[in-house]
Amino acid sequence: MNAPHRRRPIAAMLLLTAAIQMFAAGNGLSGINEATSMVTSYFDPGTKLVYAIGAVVGLIGGIKVYSKWSSGDPDTSKTAASWFGACIFLIVAATILRSFFL
Repeated sequence: MNAPHRRRPIAAMLLLTAAIQMFAAGNGLSGINEATSMVTSYFDPGTKLVYAIGAVVGLIGGIKVYSKWSSGDPDTSKTAASWFGACIFLIVAATILRSFFL
């Protein structure tokens, strides 16, 4: 007759533990959702910042290539290729990261 009385506190403890875990999971899920919305809200300004950096680097690289070309430097084609590659990389990287994470 003592066996049913011993099971009641154990069952109550298990139910209490399950309830606590459900509340904790709900708070964790809302935290993850909030973090996700914060990170996605930074992507548009971040993408615009990368494009702006690419524009500045492109202008500086263009001036550098022009100065090498006008002075007759034989290394102009290599400088132009690396400048063009860097500009393409910035544009593609920003676009791929944005499409991957959003």
